[in-house]
Amino acid sequence: MKVSLVPPPGPQRVLSLAQLTNSVGDGAYYVTSALYFTHVVGLAPARVGLGLTVAWAVGSLVGVPLGRVADRRGPRGTAVVLALVTGLAVAAFLVVRGFVPFVAAACAYAAAQSGLAAARQALLAGLVSAAERTGLLAHLQSTLNAGLAVGAGLGGLALHAGTRAAYLGVFALDAASFLLCAGLLLRVPPVPPAARHAPTRLAVLRDRPYVVMTLLNTVLLLRMPLLSLGLPLWITERTGAPDWVVSALFVLNTGAVMLFQVRTARGITSLASATRAVRRASWVMLAACAVFALSARVPAQVAVAVLVAGALLQVVAEMGQSAGAWQLSFDLAPAGHTGEYQGFFGTGVTVARTLGPLVLTSLLVQWGTPGWLLLGGATAAASYAMGPVTRRAAPVDDANPGAGLATPPPAVRRAAT
Repeated sequence: MKVSLVPPPGPQRVLSLAQLTNSVGDGAYYVTSALYFTHVVGLAPARVGLGLTVAWAVGSLVGVPLGRVADRRGPRGTAVVLALVTGLAVAAFLVVRGFVPFVAAACAYAAAQSGLAAARQALLAGLVSAAERTGLLAHLQSTLNAGLAVGAGLGGLALHAGTRAAYLGVFALDAASFLLCAGLLLRVPPVPPAARHAPTRLAVLRDRPYVVMTLLNTVLLLRMPLLSLGLPLWITERTGAPDWVVSALFVLNTGAVMLFQVRTARGITSLASATRAVRRASWVMLAACAVFALSARVPAQVAVAVLVAGALLQVVAEMGQSAGAWQLSFDLAPAGHTGEYQGFFGTGVTVARTLGPLVLTSLLVQWGTPGWLLLGGATAAASYAMGPVTRRAAPVDDANPGAGLATPPPAVRRAAT
């Protein structure tokens, strides 16, 4: 069966175009922001790190309430407003010249980004059927990687120029990309707000199985700083491989996700298939960690080959874990709470990015091979724990095995927790 890399016409394609526009801007932002804040704004690197840590901590806290706003006010309008706020926050970076304004703009950016992610997930859930969600998310992930790659290339041109005008152009591009994203989101049909019903407090915080599932997924998300920080440090500190391998592995990962994420997600359509995919991916990730560990204390050419083999295993694990987690995160969210639940689920990304650098530096650079094996073992343990958590959140009726593959109504979920 042929797998298309382009989603079908209609709302799915519009959502994909919206993803593409702001990911191009974000790709340029990611590769230039650190040097912009230090060389152009004039902040010390330590202050930049502190400000961004504070900002993403704020973002992780407001993601859930902003997701709830999307549920109550309508996800399309909420997503449009938050895309505009994100663009304005990026534009504010063009004029900030001190630490306090920088932190304020960074907090607005992180908060709007977190809320936008939750609102877009709620919008997606309202526009496509449950059977199509994971497939569309795979398309969006491929589109995201393509946009980031293009944006990173544009950012590289700005870095090569090294001028103030070039940096300002990148930030203006990112701000404009979110304005265009908002315009595209207005082209999709509106999704009606969820009906208001008691209790008024955040339901997700009382849904223990979902909270545990999110924590387990956060362990799996340690793969995110692995590619951007853990592997670069490992390669430069513990192997004889040349530094250019860092860039080559990033390109390999990005290209593989663009080409194969949709195919990987094709067979994941239920809680059962999602938990199986996550478990299978954990063994591949464990193998990747073991292979990466072998790259130390070998000749440079051998190290390069071993690192490429490990990166191939790692991206296969990443695609399987991502597709499985998407299915679980939507299927275990009760109707009417998608934005709220997705906002909470998205905090795992922020936590992994915040704590991941410290964890991976300690495990990989300081411990070496035992650290790699511990990371792989933790991934496998978290993946296998997903099964019991999923069964508690959506219990299976032995007389009707398929019943457990659907999300139980809120009343059942509250009783289970």
